[in-house]
Amino acid sequence: MSFDLHIVGGGLAGSEAAWQLAEAGLRVRLSEMRGGGDTTPAHESDRLAEMVCSNSFRSDDAEHNAVGLLHQEMRDLGSLIMRAADKHRVPAGSALAVDREAFASEVTSAVSGHPNINVVRERIDSLPDHPTIIATGPLTGSVLAEAIAAETGEGALAFFDAIAPIIHRDSIDMDVAWMAARWDKGGKDYINCPLDKEQYQAFVAALVDGEKMPFKDWEKDTPYFEGCMPIEVMAERGPETLRFGPMKPTGLDNPRTGRWPYAVVQLRQDNALGTLWNMVGFQTKLKHGEQVRIFRTIRGLENAEFARLGGIHRNSFINSPRLLDRELRLKSKPNIRFAGQITGCEGYVESAAVGIMAARFAAAETRGETLATPPVETALGALLGHITGGADATTFQPMNVNFGLMPPPGRARKADRKKAYTDRARTAFSTWLTQAPTLQDG
Repeated sequence: MSFDLHIVGGGLAGSEAAWQLAEAGLRVRLSEMRGGGDTTPAHESDRLAEMVCSNSFRSDDAEHNAVGLLHQEMRDLGSLIMRAADKHRVPAGSALAVDREAFASEVTSAVSGHPNINVVRERIDSLPDHPTIIATGPLTGSVLAEAIAAETGEGALAFFDAIAPIIHRDSIDMDVAWMAARWDKGGKDYINCPLDKEQYQAFVAALVDGEKMPFKDWEKDTPYFEGCMPIEVMAERGPETLRFGPMKPTGLDNPRTGRWPYAVVQLRQDNALGTLWNMVGFQTKLKHGEQVRIFRTIRGLENAEFARLGGIHRNSFINSPRLLDRELRLKSKPNIRFAGQITGCEGYVESAAVGIMAARFAAAETRGETLATPPVETALGALLGHITGGADATTFQPMNVNFGLMPPPGRARKADRKKAYTDRARTAFSTWLTQAPTLQDG
């Protein structure tokens, strides 16, 4: 099949971009190296849109949370990623979490089965000369990364991203652990393992002293991303750091004591069957044997059986504020657009959202039309604005969508401030949709 646009990378951003273009009536060639003899350090299959770090899309609250607002905007734009996530969601309180295998299979089936998309299992090592969206993600192959660096003259920025362990549900001692969500919001969707002060202090000491996987030479000077910090790195920052982070006990009454524990480890359902549970916030670079030893000191996990142990990998991203224009085109080679985490957005949802916009900008350009960027008051517009110029290029780091990327909503009581952001965003987004008729084509 000949094609109108080429997409390189079949992750969440690439799959979403392919779907958006195909639904607009354009022919797409989607190149994905997994399944063609290549793989990455983090992926386990050749399915499109495989989620490698977590199964959570985070908050689904569109009234009070910026990522929930982004969910809503993506749904309004016909997002395949959100459709598949909604179909395969698993209990997670007010968050949107999915059965990751069913989710990836759903996206793979939809993309591969679309008559306007040709999925080709191949590795691309150079920047094409035809209209292309590069959505290779934070694990971009080294040869293509070198080609990008050669074109832009910029050394690739990089950070570490870590993977949390997954535990078999039937190996968790529910005589010790209990089911609840913080402040009882959204149902009893998390497994909670309590620690008293002595147990917590011993656990922190074990994390600090535990044997870690050594860095490779090319990894030694790469900074961690603050939003995905390994548990042992957080522990090294101070003995109370974890109690104010992923082990925060606030709002979790232990039904056996009627009180909050000193600290708590939470696990979130990872598949639809409820047989696998993810240790929330427990990304780690500990050696596998150390993970088993140390994590089994947690009350309720003494006999834990691990379906997957934690790991860590290097993520790379470009200096988007310096290199990309407002429509995600590479300034030095404008037939190339970038999408997803390689642009410096952080998170599954953000990655797919940038994929939507890269595709819609490309579709409009192919038709000789102009698509206005979403207003900065919207979640999409705020995210795009940050990575294409809102951030300081000299200190650019990956960023999740948040209200801090939007202009303040004016005078509003503190209790109503988040709602003021989302109310204003919905109005701005609706107006933008009305003024962008090409978004409805296809």
